[in-house]
Amino acid sequence: MGTAMFYHLTRHPLEQTLAMLLGKAGQAGWRVLVRGTEPARMDWLDQQLWLGPQDSFQPHGLAGGPHDALQPVLLATGEGPAANGATCVMTVDGAPVSAEEVSALERVCILFDGNDPAAVNTARGQWKTLKDAGVSAQYWSEESGRWEKKAET
Repeated sequence: MGTAMFYHLTRHPLEQTLAMLLGKAGQAGWRVLVRGTEPARMDWLDQQLWLGPQDSFQPHGLAGGPHDALQPVLLATGEGPAANGATCVMTVDGAPVSAEEVSALERVCILFDGNDPAAVNTARGQWKTLKDAGVSAQYWSEESGRWEKKAET
């Protein structure tokens, strides 16, 4: 049974936090699906991951290409199983995640912008839904300047 980990971004931008988490997932040997809600936003994240520091580069691709199954990190929109056989899903921009999905995966990371009230409300709703379904969840905050676990179900 997996764990949903909520990351409340207040100090670092999404692309920086995502790159850090992708690095940790890669070290764990996980294949990752990054799920968003808008294709244009996923294109932007794709570009940001290419532009990051060379020492933190994560091989990745946008869903819909001929080599989706080979990608260690696949950026996509929509729900359902990942073409790359992901064992970890990272959601951005309020992309959906279900209790069944969390239970079937090693990890689900839900990244949300703490400076956007709508994003915070969406994350609160996702937390409540997963908690009510009995899913293991953790809430992480970078408010102090480093990531700290603030709550756990």
